[in-house]
Amino acid sequence: MPKSLPYHDFLMARLKSPSYAAVYLETHFELDEGEEPDEALLRLALSNVAEALGQPKMTPEEYELYLKKLDELLSQQGSDTIYNLGTWLNALGLKLTVAVCNDTEDNTANAEIPAQLSV
Repeated sequence: MPKSLPYHDFLMARLKSPSYAAVYLETHFELDEGEEPDEALLRLALSNVAEALGQPKMTPEEYELYLKKLDELLSQQGSDTIYNLGTWLNALGLKLTVAVCNDTEDNTANAEIPAQLSV
């Protein structure tokens, strides 16, 4: 019977590609209507990307500090969070972007803007 790769090893091999890592994170940032963000899942996804892209370039001490920075970042409130996440990702060779949503026929005509946005 053929042996299979453990999932984590397979994932790390795939995430070494910055393009794959970007799509992987993008899928974790997208939420279905009514779905609540899962902080633990987001942290896991960001940690996986840091392990694949950052750990090989960092000393063990730098990597531990980098993960601690992620914990601090995810506990922040307000607009600084998004900028700090952008900086955190940039160190891995990734960047945050904004794209047009193509899920509906006319995004602007039917778009509802919530009274309060949370980041």
